[in-house]
Amino acid sequence: MSESGLQTEFEFTLPKGYVDDEGTVHREGRMRLATAADEIKPLNDPRVQENPSFLTLILLSRVVSDLGSLDRITPEVIESLFVADLAYLQEFYERINNGGTDFVDVLESPIGASDVDGGADPEVEEKPGNPEP
Repeated sequence: MSESGLQTEFEFTLPKGYVDDEGTVHREGRMRLATAADEIKPLNDPRVQENPSFLTLILLSRVVSDLGSLDRITPEVIESLFVADLAYLQEFYERINNGGTDFVDVLESPIGASDVDGGADPEVEEKPGNPEP
């Protein structure tokens, strides 16, 4: 949590994990809150202009601050994730950025939660006395 009391980074665990060229699986990571620049600057990227779906890859590569022991998180790393992990990060992004981090705590489900893809869904827990997101 920052000095202001606003939590700006959140830990996550990918359901499957990114497998690097050496076969190492990276599952533990951190995502920071997005800024306006994170959502606007990628719109000028030629890859996004050619294929708007690429926006997700660039955006997530900007806000995922750590993933296992990787030095850098690039759009190519995000592109190489399993579909379940990409979906997890997209939902996690939505929850921490649009879910109102002032009145929810972002928690993780136990690994192996019983959803369709076998992954862990990010959960939110309300703080007492606050409205639902």
